[in-house]
Amino acid sequence: MYPKTKNKIEELVNKGIMPGAAYCFIKGNQIYQRALGLRQIIPSKEQMTIDTLFDVASLTKVVGTNSVILKLLEEKRINIDDGLQLYLPEFQDKYVTIRHLLTHTSGINGFIPNRQQLSQEELIQAFLSLKSNPNLRGKEINYTDTGTVLLGLMIEQLYHKPVQRVIEEEVLQPLKMTQATFSPTGNKIAPTELDSRRGIIKGEVHDPKAFILKERCGSAGLFATLNDLMSFTFMMLYRGKMRDGEYFLKEETVTSLYQSWSNIESAPRTLGWDLRFEPETKKPILFHTGYTGTFMLIDSDQMEAFILLSNRVHPLDNKPLYQINRDELIDSYLEEKQAL
Repeated sequence: MYPKTKNKIEELVNKGIMPGAAYCFIKGNQIYQRALGLRQIIPSKEQMTIDTLFDVASLTKVVGTNSVILKLLEEKRINIDDGLQLYLPEFQDKYVTIRHLLTHTSGINGFIPNRQQLSQEELIQAFLSLKSNPNLRGKEINYTDTGTVLLGLMIEQLYHKPVQRVIEEEVLQPLKMTQATFSPTGNKIAPTELDSRRGIIKGEVHDPKAFILKERCGSAGLFATLNDLMSFTFMMLYRGKMRDGEYFLKEETVTSLYQSWSNIESAPRTLGWDLRFEPETKKPILFHTGYTGTFMLIDSDQMEAFILLSNRVHPLDNKPLYQINRDELIDSYLEEKQAL
């Protein structure tokens, strides 16, 4: 199953582009899982295992926050083209809609000066004060964390509890993602970067904004194992149906994700997720990455998925080299997938 892609993953580990990885392929009833390399290099070496707990970074967005938003849309508690301000009155820009935030078309410049020095409340107030650029809003995709942070604050307003608590109750528990957590403990956590201020980051979120925002952050903070993300992925492959036969999301909700919601023909983007396309058929596949070295590809139509978890920022972050190789890895998978 996908021999070229497997070889490419081994190559990335052997070259030190990532210390190790836990990954899986799903193709119908066939499942292939593997862990290879190291989960920790310093201060001591530890072997990678299938049950390693990873900081999944921005996969928090699609697994957690986005799933809650899709449920709110299903329940008609929110509408996609409503202004965020309707549900989050403290937000300063009345023109930004939920669609804009889900598709990364809000035109908001998320730059916040001296961000690292701010307290949780100061950082939240800074996010609430951000404004969109009318020349970019609804016209251009610019992937940022800002939109999902704001959606997380909206969720907090609607549920009267921090977004990460909502994700635990509304997503992790019903999907039986039993190891997934925002407060990791134990000896199977993959460390991330050797940071000049924080030292080796382990058991704490790598993302600096999420580190300050803590339980109020919807864009990062989730730790999960490969099996946790497989539980989520099976639900998506079965178009919202969980293993117990109950529906987590409506079938039509999952189906609707396989189309563009950006209203920008040259830049298709769906709700929360990016879209990749098969090389020849141009069929859409759900795709998302996490900064720490994680990604998911999900094709509900063909019942196929590819999940890769790594801590490629450990002990040092070499983003450009990783991105080139990650993109080659994904291209390899899509070519093999189409050929099989």
